[in-house]
Amino acid sequence: MSVDLGEQWRELLTRHARTACALDEALADHGLGMSEFEVLERLACDCGEKPRMQELAAAVHLSQSALSRTVARLEKDGLVARAMCPEDRRGISVCLTEEGRERYDAARPTHRRVLAETLS
Repeated sequence: MSVDLGEQWRELLTRHARTACALDEALADHGLGMSEFEVLERLACDCGEKPRMQELAAAVHLSQSALSRTVARLEKDGLVARAMCPEDRRGISVCLTEEGRERYDAARPTHRRVLAETLS
């Protein structure tokens, strides 16, 4: 049986769009959008790392400019902080604040519930 790759691609796009819309709608109750949550989630690991902006952009699949706007919104809300990288003064690192950790922890069950509903 031949698989129609075009049809598979369209189904994948539809599933992604449906999930993204559901996440944006549900996370709004926590004052977050899907991209903001993804940034918080990447920063919430217990590894203690403070990734550079370009590393974070690749991890959350955003352009540098889109990530800059997202991080600026999170920083304005007190959820993240930016600082110069100690190893390379040209780089900017990002870290989660205590308030950011609390918002992430509160939003995570909502995020996982929507994923379970849309991806199962």
